Amino acid sequence: MDFEHSDKVKALQERVSAFMDEHIYPNEATFEAQINEGDRWQPPAILEELKAKARDADLWNLFLPESEHGAGLTNLEYAPLCEIMGRSPYAPEVFNCSAPDTGNMEVLARYGTKEHQEEWLKPLLAGEIRSAFAMTEPAVASSDATNIEASITRDGDEYVINGRKWWTSGANDPRCKIMVFMGKTDAANPDRHKQQSMILVPLDTPGVTVVRHLPVFGFDDAPHGHAEVDFENVRVPASNILLGEGRGFEIAQGRLGPGRIHHCMRLIGLAERGLEKMCKRAKSRIAFGKPVSEQTVTQERIAEARIMIDQARLLTLKAAYRMDTVGNKEARQEIAMIKVAAPNMACQVIDWAIQAHGGGGVTSDFGLAFSYAQARLLRLADGPDEVHRNQIARLELRRYN
Repeated sequence: MDFEHSDKVKALQERVSAFMDEHIYPNEATFEAQINEGDRWQPPAILEELKAKARDADLWNLFLPESEHGAGLTNLEYAPLCEIMGRSPYAPEVFNCSAPDTGNMEVLARYGTKEHQEEWLKPLLAGEIRSAFAMTEPAVASSDATNIEASITRDGDEYVINGRKWWTSGANDPRCKIMVFMGKTDAANPDRHKQQSMILVPLDTPGVTVVRHLPVFGFDDAPHGHAEVDFENVRVPASNILLGEGRGFEIAQGRLGPGRIHHCMRLIGLAERGLEKMCKRAKSRIAFGKPVSEQTVTQERIAEARIMIDQARLLTLKAAYRMDTVGNKEARQEIAMIKVAAPNMACQVIDWAIQAHGGGGVTSDFGLAFSYAQARLLRLADGPDEVHRNQIARLELRRYN
């Protein structure tokens, strides 16, 4: 495995970093101020301004591998770029590289019909609309996706959908126009992994109700947010089914691998920013007669943070390399490993950064409390730690059969 970045990727790193320095970091306060003005669920004007600049700079849709729609980067090539974007909560969408749209665009590019791509993929690629992914349910332990109870029932030329979903990220956003919905088309199938299907549901379909937004540790993540959504006798054309009945898990395998690794890439950038803030704060504050940076407990935490970030980065690059060379299914152990390692690493590094900031760390002044909330959420999103650890262990034990 050679993780030396190509000249092409190095050039993109420089361009993305320069864009961040010129447009993202100086405007973070503007983002927050505009979100706090009036209706928090309306996208801030600065967002569209910077999206236009990113398009003009040809820094757009960098995430799509092996596709005529994106930059044609491999997962390994995209990793350092995604990490840079992850340093700011506002950056990924500016480059049209934010979740859950990236995963949904990959689903439509891989599994959608030409009609699906024309109606939904094109406006998503253009950044004109947003999307949501409706999988998790409040009534069951969705860490086991076979528990899903929502129903998708064929009725002539339509499917009728019933169920309640939550943590449907993006459904609060007024720009969200389409959802990828997972439910059961064949609950009696003896193969529990062929009971589920995925289907496209426009958000304005009668019977779809956004019940409430779900804050994360008190943060509402406006204007994106996370929602609880009710589906009552929702009718969509039968042509909205993706791949066909019983293919839901197959699609999930293709969708969640890239989605998980993108989260980990962004988390490494988030942790790097946290370490940067910790070091600057520790050097500028005096306690007990000397800078906090000279206190050995602080130095130990800084050293451990550097080790943990670099370990997570190398493991993420290995997973990306495996995805590129042997495919998502064969790389599932590496994907599961980073999905455990990266959020736990980020939580610890950001926690140390909060500690170095004292009381200021738990306010909104330094962005660390919000960063911690995001990192902690990702120990649950796209599968909790426990599920990934179980998978890692099972795959490891197979070596000894």
